[in-house]
Amino acid sequence: MNAMVESVFRSREVECLVAGVSVSDGAGVKLFRVLTADLQGRLDPFLMLDEFRSDDPDDYLAGFPSHPHRGFETVTYMLAGRMRHRDNAGHEGLLTAGGVQWMTAGRGIVHSELPEQEDGLMHGFQLWVNLPARDKLTAPDYRDIPAEAIPGYVADNGVTVKVIAGESDGVIGAVQREATAPLYLDIDLPPGAVYSVAIPTGHNAFVYVYQGRVDLGQRGRRVEARQLAVLSNAPEAEGVLLRGPDGARLLLIAGRPLREPIVQWGPFVMNRREEIETALADYRDGRF
Repeated sequence: MNAMVESVFRSREVECLVAGVSVSDGAGVKLFRVLTADLQGRLDPFLMLDEFRSDDPDDYLAGFPSHPHRGFETVTYMLAGRMRHRDNAGHEGLLTAGGVQWMTAGRGIVHSELPEQEDGLMHGFQLWVNLPARDKLTAPDYRDIPAEAIPGYVADNGVTVKVIAGESDGVIGAVQREATAPLYLDIDLPPGAVYSVAIPTGHNAFVYVYQGRVDLGQRGRRVEARQLAVLSNAPEAEGVLLRGPDGARLLLIAGRPLREPIVQWGPFVMNRREEIETALADYRDGRF
């Protein structure tokens, strides 16, 4: 276990478990959606989390042809496979295993995400992070972060942590954001490992287990593979206690809530309906 001793560490507990739903998006890509629209208020600033995982090319080969976004950021984290990004701002990149694509849609971007393989496993996640009202019409931006550029550390008990965003155990992640201050960790728990992770007070937080099972909090609430656990916001809690009896891999994601109205129409997320209508008109008239 790390320096935080289990007996004195004050952990967040599991508020509820979310099972997720199977959906199809893009040109028919099969996805598992675990953070849905009904959780946007509770898990502000996060809008959506999808997992894609299949070794059947029929499930992913068509990919996501050109489509627009406005008003938020997309974070794509690839565990296996390759995805090519192209957009109308002139950006192009190849997302490979272990890498992250962090895209700020801002005032508007049109992009495509297409697999660059015809067989084999395609596995990863896409997270949508809201932008504050003041930044929703900022200039679009795109960043490819290869696996070797993502900081990480190994704890004394063998727990491995990749720090995609934020800071954990003194390690600064690949991405920092002032408004939402996201924490995005990929944690690998060996069998029998016990580990505590600090989470900033006031952040909304959740855990998504994508392999194995985890017992969360002092109460040891069991979270099975492909379940999302919403963590409580107890002000006295320092973070969350993780136990992996048989080993597990999970995402721990937290962020500072914006506490602003959320109005969404498909790939556009703004604060007022009138802004959505403007986004539709701008896209229709080629102003993205």
